Amino acid sequence: MDIEQVREYTLSINGVTEDQPFGDDIITYRIEGKIFLCLWLGGGKHDMKDGQPRFALKLTPERNEELREQYSAVTPAWHWNKKHWSDVYYEQLEEIIVTAWIKESYDLVVSKLPKTVRCKYQ
Repeated sequence: MDIEQVREYTLSINGVTEDQPFGDDIITYRIEGKIFLCLWLGGGKHDMKDGQPRFALKLTPERNEELREQYSAVTPAWHWNKKHWSDVYYEQLEEIIVTAWIKESYDLVVSKLPKTVRCKYQ
């Protein structure tokens, strides 16, 4: 999966918006203003030594631990709360896995929205 496929899939999910509040090198994806994925575009102040394509994904602490143990392409998020966020090196993984995790992150954030808002996305 490449960066354009990540972007296209994420924007295809109901109600998702994108913006760049942290600068030109990061796109954030939100549902009802709540961030669930941050896609690094390369370079800039958010660059890491390895420079490999990645995004930060919000999941439950238990799920983050599980994925980090199971996949070398999932690490604690570099610039986010490491308990709730993981960096995912998506080019190292199969597309079906990456899209499932993006949807899982979206669903987690939707589940925390007020019931009257949440019903629009379930």
